[in-house]
Amino acid sequence: METDTITAISTPIGEGAIAIVRLSGPEAIKVAASVFEGKNLLESASHTMHYGKIIDPETKETAEEVMVSVMRAPKTFTREDIVEINCHGGLVSVNRVLEIMLGKGVRIAEPGEFTKRAFLHGRIDLSQAEAVMDLIRAKTDKAMSVALKQMDGRLSSMIQRYRQDLLETVAHVEVNIDYPEYDDVEEMSNEMMQKKTKEVHDEIEELLQVAKQGKILREGLATAIIGRPNVGKSSLMNSLVQENKAIVTEVPGTTRDVIEEYVNVRGVPLRLVDTAGIRETEDIVEKIGVERSRQVLKESDLILFVVNNNEELSDEDEKLFEAVQGLDFIVIINKIDLEPKLDLNKVEQLTEGNPVISTSLVKEEGIDELESAIAETFFAGEIDTGDLTYVSNIRHIQLLKQAKQSLEDAMASLEMNMPLDIVQIDVTRTWEFLGEIIGDTASDSLIDQLFSQFCLGK
Repeated sequence: METDTITAISTPIGEGAIAIVRLSGPEAIKVAASVFEGKNLLESASHTMHYGKIIDPETKETAEEVMVSVMRAPKTFTREDIVEINCHGGLVSVNRVLEIMLGKGVRIAEPGEFTKRAFLHGRIDLSQAEAVMDLIRAKTDKAMSVALKQMDGRLSSMIQRYRQDLLETVAHVEVNIDYPEYDDVEEMSNEMMQKKTKEVHDEIEELLQVAKQGKILREGLATAIIGRPNVGKSSLMNSLVQENKAIVTEVPGTTRDVIEEYVNVRGVPLRLVDTAGIRETEDIVEKIGVERSRQVLKESDLILFVVNNNEELSDEDEKLFEAVQGLDFIVIINKIDLEPKLDLNKVEQLTEGNPVISTSLVKEEGIDELESAIAETFFAGEIDTGDLTYVSNIRHIQLLKQAKQSLEDAMASLEMNMPLDIVQIDVTRTWEFLGEIIGDTASDSLIDQLFSQFCLGK
């Protein structure tokens, strides 16, 4: 595959110890060597690093003092020649080096183009490429572990095995149809086809059973903190985040808008949203906050519903209980350090089996129990990222669901004794859906769209 040479800054923009300008392509080493004062990079061995200076071709002056890494194809990430120029981590220095590279005829890379080239050159498949971005965006150790396993090809290997099983089945049917005179080829029967399709179907179903947990690990659990004003919602958020993100006062209605923060609760990433207290109000600003809170409620995976132990259950509390019915929620009875006035029996009836946790956020009591309840609700208490292969990408989940449905259509046709050449249409469709996950049957427009979501320089 003939490609041009690209370059980009591969480290976050801003001040830091170092910044890296990366080049990839057939002219990468030649271009870097033409402006590098030090060892001759054209003669350097692969995977070596060299100290020197980048010289501005126009002024002939030193532009930057650098360390240059040389990596020769094909044993590189993109399977092209790669040069990484390690500069001082300031905006001026790294941009100066980038401008010099661009002045030598190198093109600025598109978002995700380095990873896209790795995919196009067969270095990784599409699911592994997507795992690269998952790794960058991981917010917990568990999410990082899942992404690393996908990068290593655990999911890819499983998908390729399923596809191979289906391909052999389809090929067997084709041979029986096209070459009936071959006596040494076993005839594919309905029972054999049923067995093969069911095996793959059951394995896909197992993947989908843990897909919800995988998606949570990848994207975070959208978690809304709700309750009447002044029950301790902002205090709860501050306790979970372990810093004062929300203003806490005795004045009801202090939180006027939605406040978001990510927090790691026992390996579960929570996208925590502190909402304005939901109540009837004439305050225009507070009213807008309440409406936003209601919208957040509809979009949440988990709701932390805070009630006040020091007050009787109000009509507003009961309306909130009605609003969360059918959703995953945990009731938090706060202010247990104060005189109890809450009817606990009534609360138990309204929760309908959902967890109830007692806390005193002022005294930091009950937080451990709450964290345990959150993990228990979605992961049965313990998250296993060892042997399990988690499907965490929504695109993969959707394709697996489509593949599963196609196999179910095939099995239904077999039960109706439909001809095998008709049944194999659904089996072939399954093979194609699975191929889209790893990129074998994905369209060019889909590939372009996926890589456009990557950060520049990756």
